[in-house]
Amino acid sequence: MADWLLLRLPRTPDGLASWLIAGAGGAPLAAAGSGSLTEAAPAAIGRRLCVLVPGSDVLLAEPELPLKSGVKPQQVVPYALEEQLAEDIDSLHFAIGRRAADATRTPVAVVSRGLMDEWLAALTAAGLSPECMYADSELLPVNPSQAVALLEEDAVFLRLPQSAPVCLPADALAEALHLAAAAPAAPADTTEPGGAAAGLILYSGTAEWSAHSAQVEEARDRFVSLKVQLLGDGPLALFAQQLPTTTAVNLLQGAYAPKGSSAVGFSAWRVAALLLVSLVGLHLAGKAAELRILKARERAADTALCDTFHSALPGRPCTGDLRQQMEDRLRVVRGGGGSNGLLGALQALAQARSAAPGTSLQSLNFHDGGLEMTLNAPDAASLNRLSEQLRNNGWHSDLIGGNTVGSTYQGRVQIRAQGP
Repeated sequence: MADWLLLRLPRTPDGLASWLIAGAGGAPLAAAGSGSLTEAAPAAIGRRLCVLVPGSDVLLAEPELPLKSGVKPQQVVPYALEEQLAEDIDSLHFAIGRRAADATRTPVAVVSRGLMDEWLAALTAAGLSPECMYADSELLPVNPSQAVALLEEDAVFLRLPQSAPVCLPADALAEALHLAAAAPAAPADTTEPGGAAAGLILYSGTAEWSAHSAQVEEARDRFVSLKVQLLGDGPLALFAQQLPTTTAVNLLQGAYAPKGSSAVGFSAWRVAALLLVSLVGLHLAGKAAELRILKARERAADTALCDTFHSALPGRPCTGDLRQQMEDRLRVVRGGGGSNGLLGALQALAQARSAAPGTSLQSLNFHDGGLEMTLNAPDAASLNRLSEQLRNNGWHSDLIGGNTVGSTYQGRVQIRAQGP
């Protein structure tokens, strides 16, 4: 998976944003940076962008929602929290988290629509498109047996076991410590009668610890254990470690869902499906056009084939196995080249002309092994002698007609080779 860019928006309009590059597992890959959103934009290239907004601007609640068939949580959440809200519910954005399988309450984050519009406009102007947006207090580590607190600048974040985190002003640290000490101990904890009731893990910046350490130490005896961990480079590295397993409520829902996210993945898939359908349609249209061209070429080839067939075999219909008919005709023609075929008949005629001097050939037609000739001779007797000579040479010869034309006699003689 791609690395993360964890970007934290400033709590005041004139403040600076801070960011940290982390691996897919949440481990920091570089030192944290700070500056304007435009300066952070290059670090977001090729990385998943998670934006943290001030927890003091987001109300985190866990109302019990009715589980009725056909009723969506988004429809009932505003009314379930209406008594806790000072603003008109129409001006607020409600984001709903995942409810644990064994839980009866649903995590909900509420924020002003005006702030959402302002944050997203600033990010868009800097060329940043977040994949998720959380309240920074929600990335405070979860500990099932101890309270966890973060002391930072002018705020203190507190997460009690099995509860949503709260954000208080730094001058309310005493109240935050009181809430942590009053939290019920985990079942595995052992407490003495009248002794401490819970443990506390406190994360703090160096400057903040210097300012508030005395107040924290005064409350130490109210806890089973109190561990302090200083964050010299700020809390971003601590927040980044929670990214892979966080159950924080993503504010980018509903109208604020990113266009490229799975929340509107259907739109992206719909575009892809339309493109696929268009591609298939173009492919089918191309194949149909190609088929029409091939059919036209086939018709042209059939026409040319029939023309060739009629040229070779005039009078025959262009039907059946044209190739077989042409091959049969070719065999007949080739057969005319033997001693009993056309060449043999012409050779026999040439030899027989010696018996009828003055005889000339006017036309001939060779068909089905027979040669029919039109001859000019001095008289009919000359043609009879020629036929007699052909018969003597082993050919069937018949004078089938004739008449006197001027000073010559024109007759038709048919010869055919004798059978075996």
